[in-house]
Amino acid sequence: MTAFDYELFVIGVGSGGVRAARMSAAYGARVATAEEKFMGGTCVNVGCVPKKLFVYASHFSEEYHHAQGFGWDAVSPNFDWQTLLKNKNAEIQRLNGIYKGLLDNAGVTHYDGRARIVDANHIEINGEVVSTERILIATGGWPVVPDFPGNEHVITSNEAFFLEELPKRALVVGGGYIAVEFAGIFHGLGVQTTLSYRRELFLRGFDIDIRQTVSEELTKKGIHLAYETNVDRIEKRGDGTLLVHFTTGHTYETDLVLYATGRAPAVEDIGLENVNVAQRENGAIIIDEEFRTSEPNIFALGDVTDRLQLTPVAIEEAMCFASTQFLGERRVMDYDNVATAVFCQPNVGTVGLTESQAREACSTIDIYRSSFRPMKHTLSGSDERFMMKIIVDRETDKVLGVHMVGAEAGEIIQGIAIALKMGVTKTQFDATVGIHPTTAEEFVTMREAVSV
Repeated sequence: MTAFDYELFVIGVGSGGVRAARMSAAYGARVATAEEKFMGGTCVNVGCVPKKLFVYASHFSEEYHHAQGFGWDAVSPNFDWQTLLKNKNAEIQRLNGIYKGLLDNAGVTHYDGRARIVDANHIEINGEVVSTERILIATGGWPVVPDFPGNEHVITSNEAFFLEELPKRALVVGGGYIAVEFAGIFHGLGVQTTLSYRRELFLRGFDIDIRQTVSEELTKKGIHLAYETNVDRIEKRGDGTLLVHFTTGHTYETDLVLYATGRAPAVEDIGLENVNVAQRENGAIIIDEEFRTSEPNIFALGDVTDRLQLTPVAIEEAMCFASTQFLGERRVMDYDNVATAVFCQPNVGTVGLTESQAREACSTIDIYRSSFRPMKHTLSGSDERFMMKIIVDRETDKVLGVHMVGAEAGEIIQGIAIALKMGVTKTQFDATVGIHPTTAEEFVTMREAVSV
């Protein structure tokens, strides 16, 4: 029997890669990892964590304004971008160290550098070739900017976390959650912000009431939404400003353009041409239930497979992988009722089927929906409104989807996701005593269906 240097070599140490490596090592495997860019991957360095910190920062401007209605002499203070940047960087460095410590404490051998697959059992890293029984690709995704004249003048979300100074004006291009979140971040930090999207309404794939409510609330806050617009070219002027030309013929002058039009699987230059790993047109690695590729001892998980691009999904996939491969307990990932949030302002929280998905899946559904001004804003003076929605299969009374737009929506939906995972019914929602006064109690007090 061939003796390998490692039983598992993980390429990429984002959330999924780190979890797979350390759990596999905990189950007794000899494990190595390699990472060229960020210890902790996208989430820790240029994704979930710094984005949430920026969202917190951007929300204070509203909080200072709202405080006046509660008796506070709240004059908005000056915001210092450099302080936020410095403190964010310090926190990320702390987390980088924690992730490195997790690998070290698990006995994982880590290589700093780009790993390339030589063949199905060999990896080249920093000029050294090592052998491995299994290879796990967990390289994640990377922002994509389309090809058009002047695209060299735009930035992506990656660069947005390291801007030397905050622009006075910003154009965010895209219609997904990253675009919507950054539009809110820039606006909350005092940047004159426009969000441009090529279709008629952003957040495609989310429930229609979420999409419409968020659009209305962002408009109220002063973010300019430019739907059905597409960039044709961008020219940089002598003073550093950017003139954006749209396909409609109109132009827009700004100081910064952030493109958030999608992310592609990060598969470039990792040696896939040397092995028989099937991929989709966008580069995504095709896998089976056990995360196995068409090359029997090469596996992949996380964003590089382009399934659900969410950090907790990659972590759970890693748990399933490690358990199946090294613990002897086969676990299959369940992608149903995965809750998610969008940290726009107000927040979005959602789990289960959208209304359109439910209508396709069931013969008859009942829709329970409530739109209201939250208690806080009776004194703050804000006209912000929340939306809460429950979708029910009338024949079985089973709750199919729950959706919310409002403060702390993600925190609220997390608990409801457990109930949906257990097969909760609308009758059980109704039998639950609410906590008063809270926003969340609305979910257990909606009694009349608004549509079927």
